[in-house]
Amino acid sequence: MKTIILTKSENLFDFLRSAWENNKTSKIVSISLVFVFILSTIISYLDRANIIYLHTWDEYFSNPFFSIEISFTLLLILELLSLIFVLPKSVSKSVGKQLELLSLIFIRGAFKEFSHIHDFKWDALTDSFINMLFYAFGAIIIFIILGFNYRLQLHTPLTNTEDDNNEFIQSKKLLALLLFASFLIIGCYDFFQIIYNGIYPSSFFTFYTILIFSDIIIVLIALRYTLNYYKIFRYSGFVVATIFIRIALSIKPFYDVIVGIIAAIFVLSLTSTYNHFLKDLPKEEIDKD
Repeated sequence: MKTIILTKSENLFDFLRSAWENNKTSKIVSISLVFVFILSTIISYLDRANIIYLHTWDEYFSNPFFSIEISFTLLLILELLSLIFVLPKSVSKSVGKQLELLSLIFIRGAFKEFSHIHDFKWDALTDSFINMLFYAFGAIIIFIILGFNYRLQLHTPLTNTEDDNNEFIQSKKLLALLLFASFLIIGCYDFFQIIYNGIYPSSFFTFYTILIFSDIIIVLIALRYTLNYYKIFRYSGFVVATIFIRIALSIKPFYDVIVGIIAAIFVLSLTSTYNHFLKDLPKEEIDKD
């Protein structure tokens, strides 16, 4: 029964991932984002010219830069979906994807601060400009750290038994499918909130909380296949990094950037030290990521 469930879930996951990572899908996504950006820019202009009235959305579209925020929010949602499909490949890649997402959130934060600038005189733009600098440099620092982290990444099979490794990957794919289902449920809830209340609840926080629990489940599943201290510590350390990222998404400006950079440094330190101790493992257990 367990084998059937894992096999069916793996086939479904592989189908969904193949459809999502298809070049045709990428083109459709890109064209859609451009269309949404142009359309929201036009709507914003019509609203500011008092040609149309948008009721609860009027205060948003009255800002000429709101179209940038819409486009980046959609991009972040799509990156969040990509994160689900990365999860079964490697926990290290999954955490790297989360940091990529955090850096994009900081870039969006920089654009959002720019949208608060209405008068380009120094006295009027000081606070927003400082926030922009913080978010922009926070994003680029994470970008640099990630570059070094990806170069250092090594992947070791969880066990020396191919059947156990395959079963572990199948288990992660089943978990990813459950994450995908929660992503759809949260997305539907956000959509109805937008339609009926004119409020976008931005449920990144909710999804990241679910992601933390899913990472913990992966650690617990890994215990079934190995008790190797270094490997379990590495998996657990990546869960801590996910928690840091979740905290960074919840706290106020400046502190969120600092915690985000700390999370990136933590991941880089974990990867570097793990690689050092990896030298003690047999060469056949090491597979370049």
